[in-house]
Amino acid sequence: MIVVGMISGTSMDGLDVGVAELDGASTGALTLRPLGARTWPWPEVLRERLLALLPPAPTTIEEVAQLDELVGRECARAAAAVIEQYDGADLVVSHGQTVFHWVTDGRAQGTLQLGQPAPIVEATGLPVVSDIRARDIAAGGQGAPLAGTLDTLWLRGLPGDGPRAALNLGGIANVTVLDGDRSVAFDTGPANCLIDAAVARITDGRESRDTDGRLARSGTVRTDLLEALLDEPYYALPAPKSTGRELFTTSYADRFLAQLPLVSDADLVATLTELTATTVANSLAAYGISDLVTSGGGVHNPALMDALRRHLPGVDVRRTDDLGLPADDKEAYLMALVGYLTWHQVPGVLPGMTGSHEPRVLGRINLGDRPVRLPDPGPVPTRLTIV
Repeated sequence: MIVVGMISGTSMDGLDVGVAELDGASTGALTLRPLGARTWPWPEVLRERLLALLPPAPTTIEEVAQLDELVGRECARAAAAVIEQYDGADLVVSHGQTVFHWVTDGRAQGTLQLGQPAPIVEATGLPVVSDIRARDIAAGGQGAPLAGTLDTLWLRGLPGDGPRAALNLGGIANVTVLDGDRSVAFDTGPANCLIDAAVARITDGRESRDTDGRLARSGTVRTDLLEALLDEPYYALPAPKSTGRELFTTSYADRFLAQLPLVSDADLVATLTELTATTVANSLAAYGISDLVTSGGGVHNPALMDALRRHLPGVDVRRTDDLGLPADDKEAYLMALVGYLTWHQVPGVLPGMTGSHEPRVLGRINLGDRPVRLPDPGPVPTRLTIV
């Protein structure tokens, strides 16, 4: 089955689109063959409007409604272009753009992703799986990170013994830890979102990220600021847990800076980079992992990767590229996998992974132009092989 997976992460850089051939739903031994991927940048005006929507900014229902439709139309253009490039597909999976993840007292209560699926159906004629996270939250789960599904099944098939983990460094950092038959997935805290926000402000918007970690490497970690940032209550919550940019906003660091002697621009970026590495390492400390497979935009920041290795002595830190899965495209292929499972009526999360009381089939299926008959439900998947 050829599946197109699409997602825009918390960094809001653009739409990650991946095309994959998936098989094995009838046996539980899944295979995923990446056929190709690309990033479809948001039009600049659309990206600015999406960023302006994020808490604590005020907005209107008119703006939300317009952006819901505009994101859907842009997803439709991306899907149609990729399907033409790869000569067809059977299914599209559209996650959309998360603009709010509602968490109260450590429990997810709801989540909102913008991007109407109807324009995608209209542009491609294909069935579209959308609204990926809501069912897991309704079943008591965090609705995030869903990366644990791909990570757990994939890590099971890799050589080696002992606890191991996968880390995605997007706007928010999330990890999956596999220890024997048990797995847990959770958000550790900020990955790039605070760094990116600081760089954008320092450069008056000319830069959106700390390219090659240059600013961080030119600065010094301010321990007074780092200690204040590490007092965030989220870090002390038990897993599974989830968070987002409604907590780690673009102005998150400002209230800490206001209470301290002047912090230089370079020192601020160095400290925020250290914050990401420290919180990831602290989250993994209890599991005794020996291997860590990394993905997401943060893998391109050598200052961040060096800090991670420094905080994780004795852990083999690799990129997913080394194991056949492009680090920049993993989230898009994750969406393809989740949609494939949904089509075969297989739960998209594994037992205990997100805290749901019962794993559920995720998302809703928007029918395409042709009549369809869903396959018989498949078994719980046991492993995933990237071929």
